[in-house]
Amino acid sequence: MTEFALEGAALTRRFGGFVALDGVDIAVKRGEIRGLIGPNGAGKSTLIDVLSGRAKNRGGRVLLNGEDISELSSQQRRKRGMARSFQRTNIFPELTVEQQLRVASWAVADADIAEVMDELNLIALADLPAAEISYGDQRRLDLALALVGRPRVLLLDEPAAGLTTEESFSLARILRDLANRWNVTVLLVEHDMQVVFSICDRISVLHLGRSLSEGTCAEIRINPTVIAAYLGTEA
Repeated sequence: MTEFALEGAALTRRFGGFVALDGVDIAVKRGEIRGLIGPNGAGKSTLIDVLSGRAKNRGGRVLLNGEDISELSSQQRRKRGMARSFQRTNIFPELTVEQQLRVASWAVADADIAEVMDELNLIALADLPAAEISYGDQRRLDLALALVGRPRVLLLDEPAAGLTTEESFSLARILRDLANRWNVTVLLVEHDMQVVFSICDRISVLHLGRSLSEGTCAEIRINPTVIAAYLGTEA
């Protein structure tokens, strides 16, 4: 069995004449939390879309635990154990927290709703409509929706967007703990570099739709090409 939970080879996506993703390769080991960073427009969300099966006009191959899933729909990939979250919360304001998770459970075989709510500290909010809970709680609900069924691979697109520093680190700790205990492999798009450096095992950097660099947090911090393209002197 391959050591990689998620692999992408020569991943490409075009919008007319514009190449948003240009032959990107990525391989994430089982149980790893991989950060995916880069400037706005670098292709990060596009890469998540291609890996999750939501993107059209795409090229290249996607493998999940060694299985070629390139031709599978996003729903089929979800059933295979790949889940994702979005930059904007993917919730229904009028449904309660528990109702949202029950809807999400339709896409998977094992509905572990109570366990997921407990892990994300949502049990006390179970009967409240999503519109009535705080934004930070909505972000945790969004993560909970992706975690229903214990996916083997989790693609997160800016899960800490709009959160306070304290809320961001709280979410990061939850994610790190769950990844360890549930053996979930995570690909994390995030602009908050404090969060990225605090929980990621390795980091991939995109720039203008291409792979710019990959390495450990320590290596990326001091990489002059990455500093010039994205991190700046604050790294």
